Amino acid sequence: MASDQSVLSTLREKLGTALVQLRYLPQVWSLVWTASRGWTVAWAVLLVVQGLIPVATVYLTRVLVDALVAAVASGLSWQSVSSVLWPAAFMGGALLLGEITSGALGLVREYQAELIQDGIAARIHDTSTSVDLAFYETPSYFDHLHRARNEAWYRPLKLVENAGTLAQSTITLLAMAVVLFRFSWWVPVVLIASTMPALFAVFRHAVRQHRSRLKHTPDERRTWYYDYQMTTALPAAELRLFSLGSYFKERYRTTRALLRTERLRLLKHRGRTEIGASIAALLGAAGCMAWMGWRTLNGALTLGELALFYAAFRQGQQMMRSLLGGIGDIYRNVLFLGDLFEFLGLKPGIVDPERSKELPLTLKSGIVFDNVTFAYPQSDRAVLRDFNLTIPSGQMVAIVGPNGSGKSTLLRLLCRLYDPQSGCVAFDGVDVRAFPIADLRKRITVLFQEPVHYSATVNQNLAFGDLDGNPGTAAIAGASRAAGLDPVVAALPDGYETLLGKWFEGGKELSVGEWQRVALARALLKDAPLILLDEPTSAMDSWAEADWMARLRSLIQGKTAVIITHRFTTAMRADIIHVMQGGAIVESGSHGALLAKGGLYATSWQSQMDLAASPP
Repeated sequence: MASDQSVLSTLREKLGTALVQLRYLPQVWSLVWTASRGWTVAWAVLLVVQGLIPVATVYLTRVLVDALVAAVASGLSWQSVSSVLWPAAFMGGALLLGEITSGALGLVREYQAELIQDGIAARIHDTSTSVDLAFYETPSYFDHLHRARNEAWYRPLKLVENAGTLAQSTITLLAMAVVLFRFSWWVPVVLIASTMPALFAVFRHAVRQHRSRLKHTPDERRTWYYDYQMTTALPAAELRLFSLGSYFKERYRTTRALLRTERLRLLKHRGRTEIGASIAALLGAAGCMAWMGWRTLNGALTLGELALFYAAFRQGQQMMRSLLGGIGDIYRNVLFLGDLFEFLGLKPGIVDPERSKELPLTLKSGIVFDNVTFAYPQSDRAVLRDFNLTIPSGQMVAIVGPNGSGKSTLLRLLCRLYDPQSGCVAFDGVDVRAFPIADLRKRITVLFQEPVHYSATVNQNLAFGDLDGNPGTAAIAGASRAAGLDPVVAALPDGYETLLGKWFEGGKELSVGEWQRVALARALLKDAPLILLDEPTSAMDSWAEADWMARLRSLIQGKTAVIITHRFTTAMRADIIHVMQGGAIVESGSHGALLAKGGLYATSWQSQMDLAASPP
């Protein structure tokens, strides 16, 4: 008893949730209509036709059976046989029309599916490319994305199909109820009552399935993660060297076993409930048929009317179960649609100001970090606290310091990938939050510490640095020379048209240092007044570093450059060097001045020189 009350309580709770989430239905219909307007109209017309065909078939069954009985009673003759041919022909036509309609409806659904999937993918991509970088650092974002991406491809289309089934079943059921009502008022009541256990079964399974889905989303993502570690190139070397294959295979098997057990448990519960519902429906049909059989034996009904009743009642039961199943499916899909539209409803916090200011084409005075305090999402530790720094325009500024001191965070704040919790970052005395984001980022070019390896041609890899500028061959070649990439390109089989990476057939893989040169060239292609370079020489050998740094001065002439680096041989070429430790600037000055000071920079410099001079 307590268990039943718990199920009913959960059912009421989930029904309330479904009613709340009905607010998403207009968005679904808008999405479907926008993506496949013409096909949706065709789908609706075919549904109406398909909904009326069973009714025509039931009526033709009575006519055909009565004609057959009359023909047998009067003896075989052309007149008696001909009276059977027309109902048989109409019956065959109705069945043929049903098959044609069913095939056409399947084709229309396929077209709808393709268009709707593309429309949903576009919406997901719009959201995922516009949300703040902070979203990517929260597990809940990935849970939402996982459910949205996994369910989005088919849930809205399923909802449309459910609505179609609901409409078709309703049309047929109403017509069948009219047919059955002429036999007795209580027959339609029995028809409905005999199918109510099926409604309970559908709703109960939907509740269990959705609750399980929410609970096990992290486990599903873990299986994806383990699969990724075993099937992609990046972890492949360590996987073999450290013999991690067995570890990840075992984790994958264990997690999949957990998910499989849960799903089979749900199927077992569903199967038991559906069997009970089927028995209830069968008993209802048997009772009605016994009553109709008794009336036929007493001469109150003809055989044709008995056949009509049987066909109508069975069709009515099927339509009722289909109707209830459609309601259950709509309920289930509405529950899951919440995941999709919650994801699509994510809004970035870093947005353009309501009244923006015009950003100058070049920096005049420079950049100022004014009492900036910043902590990353999901962290209670401030990376920067009351941080102050001035970067004069037209100078090369190097920032050095140990890992975790906040160096790379400065670049992210400059690009407005994050905003500080307090204080401000100002360009020429104006808070960067006062400028349109797109304008701000057009004035900045960046090489991040871990640049992306795009599986595209060399030409495309470089052009990605300034697609809005539509760079030509000369500009791409110039950026390649500036980054010291041209010898690498010359050795490739198709030069700038060589496909890079191993994702696609014919791609050529580069070394880590060569990929870094590609990223450098991409950053230098953009003619921006502010250049931000995070570890630009970390993958270069000492000869390549010396060659590139010797040319950097001419490349940034008239621009402002900020270089984050661990290599003091790179930092020493800057106009001014800032040493960071614990989220604060602890020393500043030129290379010579810092050495003369004998502080942290001088100590670290001497350690690097001793290490370089020590014998192998």
